[in-house]
Amino acid sequence: MAGEIRVAGWVSEVRDLGKLRFIVLRGERKVQITMKRGEVSDDLFSATEDLPQESVIEVIGFETDRKIARSADLEVIPKEIRVISRAEKKLPLDPNWKVQALFPTRMKYRPLDLRRPEVQAVFKIEASFIKGAMDWLDENGFLMVFTPSIIGAASESGAEVFEVKYFDKKAYLRQDPQLHRQLTILGGFTRIYDIGPNWRADPSHTTRHMSEFRSIAVEMAFISDEEDTMRVEEQVIVAGMRRVQEERQKELELLGVQLEIPRTPFPEIRFPQVYEVLEGMGKRIEYGGDYDTESEELLWRYAREKYNSDFIFVNRFPFAVKPFYVMKADDTWARSVDLIYKGEEVSSGGQREHRYDVLMRQIEEKKLDKQSLEWFTSFFRYGAPPHGGFALGVERFIYRMLNLQNIREAALFPRDIERVLP
Repeated sequence: MAGEIRVAGWVSEVRDLGKLRFIVLRGERKVQITMKRGEVSDDLFSATEDLPQESVIEVIGFETDRKIARSADLEVIPKEIRVISRAEKKLPLDPNWKVQALFPTRMKYRPLDLRRPEVQAVFKIEASFIKGAMDWLDENGFLMVFTPSIIGAASESGAEVFEVKYFDKKAYLRQDPQLHRQLTILGGFTRIYDIGPNWRADPSHTTRHMSEFRSIAVEMAFISDEEDTMRVEEQVIVAGMRRVQEERQKELELLGVQLEIPRTPFPEIRFPQVYEVLEGMGKRIEYGGDYDTESEELLWRYAREKYNSDFIFVNRFPFAVKPFYVMKADDTWARSVDLIYKGEEVSSGGQREHRYDVLMRQIEEKKLDKQSLEWFTSFFRYGAPPHGGFALGVERFIYRMLNLQNIREAALFPRDIERVLP
């Protein structure tokens, strides 16, 4: 028998077998507490009599090397047991998943849902992915920065913004940190990244949208063109996935996921070829128009069939469907890049327009108010290098990587059109 040990956690189950009582704890590790009458004090049996599932207890005892524990990380013979918090007997949700709950119930009682090992596995994997991505960025000269979440004007056209009261002014929650990333580049930083939350007030009920989400947002100066941003993004993704593979095999097995590290460079398709490929797959998109979510699924299928890849960059979107700050490749097409992974757009980016006079002409072309954008555009008058970047949606990426049914499963406490609590 090994030395004394202290463990604590939530009671996953209690099994009584006459003179034996087994208590399985869920905590940092899965622990089986083994109590045998005659070997442990009767007081311990009294203290744990009729102990409800999910109660929190602390145990001091001795680790044993006997192979009695079933699928536990260790087995402990108790010397002391303290019941810290006794749970109610009737639970609104069973973390052991013997009785499965519907998705709305899971979200309503999310802290109980989070106790499930399969649910915790998602966030352990997510943490390893972000850690691997950050380490690659740090090692390659990128500086972590924090850009504002509250802005005085909507950062881009398209999705609605959340308005907030800011003292005596009107302000908004950011949709994306991009414009402030660009201003940081104009501030003399050449390689930066920002990991933080963003908000979009899309009234969407789909399984792929949330009102609050996080991104790994990268920006860099002195690029040749948008290809430079693509090469960085694929390395960030590969580094994150490798870290998951190294650290989270147990969690991947629990979720039934076989993770494949993608080959680089990722395949690329450009407009207008996109229209031809989609039409060949039975999907017609008007020339000069944007595609839809069904098209993303088809382009993924194209990448699988032609390149045996779950990833494909889509480049040179029509400038007509992109924001004013995107650099044009010519009069029609823009140096704008999306990344599709398993049928979902997981990032957008490309090269930005750094020339002040061109930027102003593009604002006119988009029929935007120059004065309302002066807080951003004025700084391009004082020297701006060619630059670009991308923002990779964290939850969206994990949702696809782990083949989850709903993007909300990749958020601890998801926010959407119906849900702002807990």
